[in-house]
Amino acid sequence: ILVNCNPESLSSDPETADRVYVEEISQERILDIMETEKPEGIMLSYGGSLTSALALPLSRKGITVFGTAAENVERVNDRNKFVTLLDGLDIKHPDWVEAPDFETASAAALRLGYPVFIEPKARGRGVSAAIAWDAASLKKTLNGIYHLTEDHAVTLSPYVENSKEIEIDAVADGGEILVYAIGEHIENAGIHSGDATVVLPAQRIYLTTARAVKKTAGTIARELMITGPFSIRFLAKSTNLQVIDCSIRAGRTMPFCSRVFRTNFVDIAVRAQLALEPEKLDGSTMDIDYVGVRAAQFSYARLKGTDPVAGVEMTSTGEVGCLGRGVRDAFLKALLSTGLTIPEKKILLSTGPLENKVDFVESARKLRAMGYTLAASGGTARFLQNNGIPAEALAWPLENKTPNIADALRNGEIDLVINIPKNNRETELKNDYSVRRLAIDYGIPLITNIKLAKQFTDSLEWYKSRGLELKSREEYFR
Repeated sequence: ILVNCNPESLSSDPETADRVYVEEISQERILDIMETEKPEGIMLSYGGSLTSALALPLSRKGITVFGTAAENVERVNDRNKFVTLLDGLDIKHPDWVEAPDFETASAAALRLGYPVFIEPKARGRGVSAAIAWDAASLKKTLNGIYHLTEDHAVTLSPYVENSKEIEIDAVADGGEILVYAIGEHIENAGIHSGDATVVLPAQRIYLTTARAVKKTAGTIARELMITGPFSIRFLAKSTNLQVIDCSIRAGRTMPFCSRVFRTNFVDIAVRAQLALEPEKLDGSTMDIDYVGVRAAQFSYARLKGTDPVAGVEMTSTGEVGCLGRGVRDAFLKALLSTGLTIPEKKILLSTGPLENKVDFVESARKLRAMGYTLAASGGTARFLQNNGIPAEALAWPLENKTPNIADALRNGEIDLVINIPKNNRETELKNDYSVRRLAIDYGIPLITNIKLAKQFTDSLEWYKSRGLELKSREEYFR
């Protein structure tokens, strides 16, 4: 019996289960269905955070919850309990402060230092996370999407810029990990995991970091006696590794893990939850000679007026996954599959803050070496020219000057826009937004993340010299 609140999803197909209910995911509706169908129990590991939050209340109603004990699921869902668990296991995590009101949140943000990451204390409320860059954006955020009370508090933690996000998807039985996969985000931490570009297996993390990820996941799984699927997100900067959060359910990346590693993670998880002697896989099974890249699919062109830039709130409407002989090959295939096209002649650069300009300068040299003409916003053009890279300076859309970025985009002169948001000043926000929105409205490929832009340049260079490896999935699996 399957319950799904989204009638458009594939899992709502009547052939997916013996019986399908298209109903809201709430305690009342689930209890109604349980009373009618009288099943032996319920699995909550294959929905979202709202489903996971039902574990304890349903268990207290006498419903059998297959898999990890409901009390241990609650130890993960409640931030206070989870941090206490991590502290007891001597596992590092970001500092955080609970705030039931604006005054507490404001004081906490000053102590932690801006920018700060904000999320609901109790997960599963369906409220988004956010980033506050200063006092003004903190006030706007808390007044906009949160309604603070003692029961509905938020947590604040430092937003660690220029750090990497690593995630492990795994299946355990009685606390023992049966199978796992470690992936890394190409973007820096701060992009929602559903919107991030994920590389499987992780290619650019230290071996000691990978070992620490697995060890930490094993420690948490044993402490919580996890049975079934779970995922843990980590924040990594150099060799410093911290746990962001843990979900005792199948994460968004788990289906892609199953595809890349030719191993059905969910089948193993269900067998563990039903005590059907699940198989434990050794490391050699996960040793592969190709790379998988999952990229998000966005529908900004259909959402008029929205700002087409990824952040902590999920905005993607789908995803693609591609295999390749390496990251560059698989990455370019994935982006091409989302609809991005190879630029032909001219690329517009607006690379944001100084550190991003410095970070991208060698990529700009590569683009010139590949024969591309570079156009750029004023600051970026001056920086490139000062570093010996020719670039045509274009005025911002809001400036009454020519040549102008807006005219170049409208006239089809630009084949690719790389626009990295700079800061929260109103004029900067409006100019950056205008560039991004014009790119989307005129069907011009757009990249808004510096790490993605660098990876795209490397992949483009690879493509120009070697081409793409065209193989079926089955050929990679031989």
